[in-house]
Amino acid sequence: MVFSRILRITRNSSCWFLSHRPSPYGLLLSINSHSSTPKVFNCRETYSWTVPSFHVFKHQIHHQSSSLVEEQLDPFSLVADELSLLANRLRSMVIAEVPKLSSAAEYFFKMGVQGKRFRPTVLLLMATALNVRILETAIASSVGDSLTTELRERQQSIAEITEMIHVASLLHDDVLDDADTRRGIGSLNLVMGNKVSVLAGDFLLSRACVALASLKNTEVVSLLATVLEHLVTGETMQMTSTSEQRCSMEYYMQKTYYKTASLISNSCKAIALLAGQTTEVAMLAFEYGKNLGLAYQLIDDVLDFTGTSASLGKGSLSDIRHVIIRAADVPSANFLAYASGIVTAPILFAMEEFPQLRSAIDRGFDKPENIDAALDYLGKSRGIQRTRELAAKHANLAATAINSFT
Repeated sequence: MVFSRILRITRNSSCWFLSHRPSPYGLLLSINSHSSTPKVFNCRETYSWTVPSFHVFKHQIHHQSSSLVEEQLDPFSLVADELSLLANRLRSMVIAEVPKLSSAAEYFFKMGVQGKRFRPTVLLLMATALNVRILETAIASSVGDSLTTELRERQQSIAEITEMIHVASLLHDDVLDDADTRRGIGSLNLVMGNKVSVLAGDFLLSRACVALASLKNTEVVSLLATVLEHLVTGETMQMTSTSEQRCSMEYYMQKTYYKTASLISNSCKAIALLAGQTTEVAMLAFEYGKNLGLAYQLIDDVLDFTGTSASLGKGSLSDIRHVIIRAADVPSANFLAYASGIVTAPILFAMEEFPQLRSAIDRGFDKPENIDAALDYLGKSRGIQRTRELAAKHANLAATAINSFT
């Protein structure tokens, strides 16, 4: 009974990520694997699930006469205490012997620039959903407290490792893209230079590997090692793609899996394996993470066209015309990316409606007239809408996977 309650909440929290993420990530609206109407419960109840030393889960469900409506959930608040704990541990884990390396490694772990912490939140919620039966069994055992505490701490380690890998990939990407902003501040490569930024990313990966080895679980180590391989593969695919490959949706989605979704999917699977779940449940966790990651990136693609630098904390393609007009000394990161021939889902969909867009892409986006042509075709097409629809499809697949937990 307790399992079904928490699982329903965690399922809906996961969907909330896709429909109610803090601005500007609120573009997937009312996504549900079955319908767009709110689910209802037949009870009014307040409960708290705790494990010694830290708060894990708390939620309220309200009963409104004969009609029962679930209140909107903020998934970040469900694990806020643990996120704070993780943030402090991450800052301590990236301290280096050389002060400048310490400053570089902790650059995006400092208070105020930690980002959304989307990945750790997803993983902690996944752990909550998968650990409930273990908790029920442990309550009847004299060693239950120590066992559940140890399991949760190991799963927290996966969240920490995942965040370190993610930040390391951002540092390396910013060097490759010659980015000048990240999370609303100057990118590390702009502030400290490319060499220090690359070394800081390498240092984070080394610390992640040490933490991963301490788990002493070869299957989990293999999963996260595969993630590192995928990150390199995806970036290489992006850098070396041919004209045909750049204009292929299949190629783009495969690259997107490697660069974004692999980390979330394999980390979710690692959480399940640490919980001792079956192969079937571990694969459902993997599918959830994979489709959530793809949906997340597709919405990010949309925001490159519809967002602003101020709202995103990074350069936006919507700023390109202004960048060119004012002849800025340092173009935005996304402008450089598109000038280099990186084409994302909205443009790929627009190209299906307007094949002549291909010629503008082949000429490159380093000239204002080519950018104007591409944006004009995009505006006349359903490229952005179709990208949102594809994101919704993957969000629903993620919800279906999480709904299969029993």
